[in-house]
Parts: sequence; C-alpha cells; structure tokens
Amino acid sequence: MTRRWLFADQLGPHYLPDPEQSVLLIESSEVFRRRRFHRQKAHLVLSAIRHRAAELGDRVQLLQVGTYAEALDQVEGPLEVVQPTSHAADRFVRERGLAVLPDLGFVTSRTEFAQWAAGRAGKRLLLEDFYRWQRRRLEVLMDGDEPVGGKWNFDHDNREPPPKTEQLGLSAPWWPVEDDIDSQVREDLDRWERDGLATFVGVDGPRWSAVTHSEAQQSLSRFVELRLAAFGPQEDAMLANDPWMAHSALSPAQNLGLLHPLELVAAAEQAYREGRAPIASVEGYIRQIVGWREYVWSLYWYLPPDYRTRNTLAAHEPLPEWMWNLDAEAVNAHCLSSILKDLRTRGWLHHIPRLMVLGNYALQRGWDPVEVTRWFQQSFVDGYDWVMLANVVGMSQHADGGLMATKPYAAGGAYINRMSNYCKPCVYKPTVRVGPEACPFTAGYWNFLDRNAEQLASNHRMGQSLAGLGRLADREQTVEQERLRGNDPP
Repeated sequence: MTRRWLFADQLGPHYLPDPEQSVLLIESSEVFRRRRFHRQKAHLVLSAIRHRAAELGDRVQLLQVGTYAEALDQVEGPLEVVQPTSHAADRFVRERGLAVLPDLGFVTSRTEFAQWAAGRAGKRLLLEDFYRWQRRRLEVLMDGDEPVGGKWNFDHDNREPPPKTEQLGLSAPWWPVEDDIDSQVREDLDRWERDGLATFVGVDGPRWSAVTHSEAQQSLSRFVELRLAAFGPQEDAMLANDPWMAHSALSPAQNLGLLHPLELVAAAEQAYREGRAPIASVEGYIRQIVGWREYVWSLYWYLPPDYRTRNTLAAHEPLPEWMWNLDAEAVNAHCLSSILKDLRTRGWLHHIPRLMVLGNYALQRGWDPVEVTRWFQQSFVDGYDWVMLANVVGMSQHADGGLMATKPYAAGGAYINRMSNYCKPCVYKPTVRVGPEACPFTAGYWNFLDRNAEQLASNHRMGQSLAGLGRLADREQTVEQERLRGNDPP
C-alpha cells in the first residue's frame, strides 16, 4: 500500500481516513535552523508530530532528520501527500514526483474558489460575498434560503468596548497536562540551543494548546459550553489582564490540522439551535471559520506569485531589533509593551491586538511588509505562510493597494483608548500629538497620513481623514517629531 506523508500541520484524523494505511512523519531540524521561531511554536509542532506518531504506533515511520530531502532518501516504496499548505512545500513534493492528493483540511477547494471568483463578473472580491456564498452552499446557520436571525452579519452587535473591570470573569480556556513526550521535546529544544543548532524567541511553556485531536476536542467543548455565548459583543475589545477574553484560542490546534473546520462550525451552530449561545456570538465565530479563515486560505493559492512582495505604500523601513526580540521592557507605550509581553509569554494574541496595535504600529512606521509578514509568522504559534500572507500584506499593511481592505487599518490612540483599558496607566496621552506625553499611535497616525497623502488621495474612504490632516495646526511639528523617533521603541 502507498505510504502517506503527513506534514506537521496535517495531524487530525480527517487527513488519514483509511485506518490501515501506513504513514510517514518527518521532523526537520533545518526548519528551525533557518528561522528564529517562537520557542512555544517549535514545542507545539514537535509535540504534535510525536503525539501523532505515538497514536499511530506500528503504522508510522517517524524520521528525525535535517531536511525533508534526507528523509525521503530513506523511504522505500511509493509515497503520496495530501495537498501541502505552503507554496514551498508544494513545489518540493511536485519536484520529487510525489502523488499529490486534494486538500482535506479546508472546505473550499482551489477549483471552487476560482469558480466563485470568476462568477464575480469583474466585481472586486469581497469577504462578505464569499461568506454568504459559503453559508448557502454549506447550509450553515440557514433557515431554508434565509440566514438564521434574518441577517447575514451581526457585526454591529459585536463591537462593544470592554467592561470597566480587569477581566471578563469567564471560565478559563481548557488547558492540557504535559506528559513525557513534552518533557522530551523540551530536552531536545534545550540541547539544540546549547549546541547552537537553533535559536528561539519568546519564553518556554508550559504548553497551553492542544497537540492531539482528542485534546483539541476537549478545548472546543469547553469553549462552546462556557465561553462562546460571551464571544460576540466584545470580540474586538482588549483588557490588559485578560488576554483570552472570550476567544476560543483554538487557532494553534486548527493550524496543526487537528480539527476539521466543520467540527467547529457544527458545535457552534448546535449551541445556538439548543439555546445555549446567542446568534450574534455564534454567527461572529462561524464567520471567522468558514468566512475569514477559508477566504485567506483560498486567496493564498489564487493570488499571483508577486503578491508577497507587493508594497503599494513604499514601506521600506527595517523591522527594529526590539521588535524581533519581543523586548517589551524597552517600550514605554503601555499597550504595545503589554501586548509584546503577552506575545513573548504565550506566542498568541487575539485578532485585535494583532491588527490594531502590532500591525497598526508597523503600518504607521512604514516597516517593510515582507519583514512584517515574516515576523508574524515566526512570532506566533499559529503563524504559517498561508495564514499570514494576505492577513499581513493585505489586511494589516495595506501593501496590496486595497485588494483585501478598502482602506488602511490605521488608527490613533483614541481607538485603543475606546476599545481597551491600556491608556489610563500609560505615560502617553491618547489625545496628545506633540511633546513628551504625545501618544506614539496618535502622532504616528498623522505622520502615516502625511507620508502617504498622495497615494491615499484617490481613496474615497480616506477623504475625511486627509481633510483633517490638512487642518492640523501642528502638522509639521508632529511629522518632525515622528521622524526623529524613527525606529526607536516608543
């Protein structure tokens, strides 16, 4: 029988429907030599591979080697792979002449997405239209031909600022218990660092994310039972002492391939149908799964090869060392310092700190989007090429000229102040543009507009902001202040 090679992000049972088929798993140390990943990302990947090998027993051949090529030279007999999730891996397996099977971890094939895009009849691609198409064809949250609740989108109900408390007060997410496999992974990573074979960023565990299908199911069940109902209203809010808020924190498990998307969708929809979670929360969560996640995955294969190097706003500043190193202590701005510390500690943040603090700051400073994309991929435990490309190049850095978003996701300190509790204890004031108390996000916002005014002039959604820039009495002082700040930590 043909052996199936499963990559480290294809570890759920849906990637291996034949209970008798033999399996190849490969640990490639070269992956961690080439780039400086978050220590917890390295741990999750190795732990997940080894746990899957333990589950498969005699059916698996686990090779611990330097490169994939070295491993394949040791494999005898025919070999097949499920569609890899990166361009680089896809090229590698096809150049080796391996049989490539259709993808099994998403609900939208390349052909289906291409047909949907072709049917747009010249209109621009829009997530909302894709999401409605998904809901209809998958029959998710539908009552016949109509969306449940009478609306496709409950975003308006899901934009509340955080409460005036330190935490939401929800039950904590499900946490795993480390085992002997985790201990061995930690010993191996320590040895690699001692021997100079790899270096990492961020702090070591304990492991907080699932690495097996069973663990991922437990994490999903706890989220649905105890946290999903609260997810919607404040999904865009931030609290300094509550990094999880009501989010599922399942993205690392999802991106290891441990859960099929429809497992999550079915569990969430069932909670709504049984009256255990409101429609706004359930719809908002399902939109993240079959809407946004599937859209980003599909665009990764649909967009042309030059997409990853697009740089419409001519942002060429290098990412500073304090950012590469997650050096929270070097930063005075409370929001950025706290979020970098959270990232260093766990390798994970929910979408608003990623987009509206980290991505927003990078956009304002004109950091090279190629470097920003690489930083996100390396620093987050759920960071993979297909995840980050459109999310960072398009959504976060607006480097694609508006394919992903109709205007840049740039915002001043007022937004962070409204949607979080970071600003009150900060040395900077969100309403101040110039001087020692000037908020680097507020001043940075106006500096961003000044630097890109000509490029953004044709964007009708930026008209009001650019008009405000023209009326700014201290425009020159603000721009000069931010020029002098440069890439120094704020």
